[in-house]
Amino acid sequence: MLYLRDAFPRERWTDALPETAAFWLQMHAGFRAQQAQMAQAATRWRSGALDPRGLHAALIPTLQTFLGHLDGHHRVESGHYFPQFRLIEPRIQAGLDLLDRDHDAIHADLDALYHAAVAFHQAVAGQSSDAPDQAHRLADVLDRAAPGLIRHLDDEEDIVIPLMVLKGGGGR
Repeated sequence: MLYLRDAFPRERWTDALPETAAFWLQMHAGFRAQQAQMAQAATRWRSGALDPRGLHAALIPTLQTFLGHLDGHHRVESGHYFPQFRLIEPRIQAGLDLLDRDHDAIHADLDALYHAAVAFHQAVAGQSSDAPDQAHRLADVLDRAAPGLIRHLDDEEDIVIPLMVLKGGGGR
């Protein structure tokens, strides 16, 4: 499946990509930026620069957007694009299977993030003395989820972007 990446490596990706490929990269860049913003908020919390309310303000709106967009993005990929890609290039079936399994693992992380965020939000909204503990739990869940997500975005791009360029996958 890496023959596509070798045929069209990242170094050759330019602004002249097909519209769908450019949009795909834009979406992934947004997920990376949101993940980095959330990690920065967690770091500021851990350093003492934010109290629980400050962490809530810095983290929860971004996390809500992140969770909704990433879940929707994965549903479109697995339900629409990946089946098309399987028809366009049967040799990447194993890679698409891996990406689909990644979606399942990432969904488990999203679920854990959601539950940790709800517990944190409830603690802050209720002015609970448990808010700092819930903040630490949420920050820890963010830390655990990040590497798999970032790796998945990279892996997916290495398969999908060259496919779209070289084989016309995805349309416009």
